[in-house]
Amino acid sequence: MANDRLRDAMLSKGVTPDELAEHLGVDPKTVERWITKNRTPYPKFRHRIAALLRESERYLWPSAVDETKASQISESEVVKVYPHRSSVPADLWDQLLSQAATQVDILVYVGMFMTEKPGLISTLKTKGKEGAYIRLLFGDPTSNAVIQRSRDEGIGERAIPAKIENALAFFRSLDGADGIEIRQHDTVLYNSIYRFDSQMIVNPHVYGKTAPHAPALHLRRLSAGDLFSTYEESFNAVWEGAKAVDYPNA
Repeated sequence: MANDRLRDAMLSKGVTPDELAEHLGVDPKTVERWITKNRTPYPKFRHRIAALLRESERYLWPSAVDETKASQISESEVVKVYPHRSSVPADLWDQLLSQAATQVDILVYVGMFMTEKPGLISTLKTKGKEGAYIRLLFGDPTSNAVIQRSRDEGIGERAIPAKIENALAFFRSLDGADGIEIRQHDTVLYNSIYRFDSQMIVNPHVYGKTAPHAPALHLRRLSAGDLFSTYEESFNAVWEGAKAVDYPNA
């Protein structure tokens, strides 16, 4: 049986078997066996392949890491837990964005605190031009989920939709910029997600609390861990079901 996950990951990243073999210093036939015969590489190669393809070892080789070890590794993906998102140091947000070179993903309903970052728009435009892929996901202000969230926070059913409209107006200049896509979603938002390459801030939502008062997790991807990839997959699922923002012509 072939390892279709490895094959697909290589195709999506544009990595050929010969290129992977050269990167690892192994015979191309060895790579072909990993793909076509589902042979499991040695751990030192699994780590490097997972890092290159930006996938977890557990995803590429499900049977290679047992549940106990995977759980232990996933715990190590937690860099720090903050009691409130507002407790995350301002310079950490700046550092994570500054260091991101390939991918920035943001999943929120509003995310207005981001608009307080000086130079955010120009920074995102520059990163997009330099080859980073930036995906911004905001709530659909007309959706039942957004209106219900506004009620749950006790601020009136139009408060959050109005904030979303303001956020969309702020980020409008990014519409159509190189490497940047903006979409709207109508999902029940269990977590806000801020992903910067292999690091991530997750803001779990708490009933009756606004997002700044809910906890935040700082995560760093480890190749054999599951925690980072769980939130990554959640973001991708919301992204696939979202629609492009229909900005009116100026």
